[in-house]
Amino acid sequence: MKNKRLVPAVTSLPQSPRDEADHRVRRYALTMTIRIVCFGLMVLVHPYGWYTWVFAIAAAVLPYIAVVFANAGSDSTETTAESPVQQIEAPQTVEKPAEDVAPPIITIHESRQDRE
Repeated sequence: MKNKRLVPAVTSLPQSPRDEADHRVRRYALTMTIRIVCFGLMVLVHPYGWYTWVFAIAAAVLPYIAVVFANAGSDSTETTAESPVQQIEAPQTVEKPAEDVAPPIITIHESRQDRE
């Protein structure tokens, strides 16, 4: 018995490594940009208060979060191949009862006639 090879559908393929790396770099850059903004707000906003500590904590914790998210990669769950063949149920046909009438038979008789 021959084993059928399942061909994965385009919709079930994982993201390409280049696209995944680009996504991780963008996410890291965005997180580090937020960190820089928090650091700037911590220094520039006067008078100093409780929000200064919030900006300082965010500026200190965001690098760790950025690295963890950048190294996490994509979802590690295995994707299953989807069959590209779509199965559609055929409508049920209604069988007509057979009639007892015989179909017409056409008989052709051929004979050779001599013409002179």
